[in-house]
Amino acid sequence: MVEGACRHLIADRFDITGSRWSVEGAEALLVLRAVIVNGDFEEYWLHHIEQEHLRTRQARHQDGYALTA
Repeated sequence: MVEGACRHLIADRFDITGSRWSVEGAEALLVLRAVIVNGDFEEYWLHHIEQEHLRTRQARHQDGYALTA
């Protein structure tokens, strides 16, 4: 069972002839594949969109100025 899951998540994608992966890229792809296989993609994607919105909103409002109280 474990070997089949490993092959499904890892080998089918990473054993492509001639492909190269950075550690960061491989980890990101494995996380995404696990999320999809577990049926959690919709929840994950909503969280991702929310975090991206917060990140871009913060960057837009700071503009290099220090925030003061």
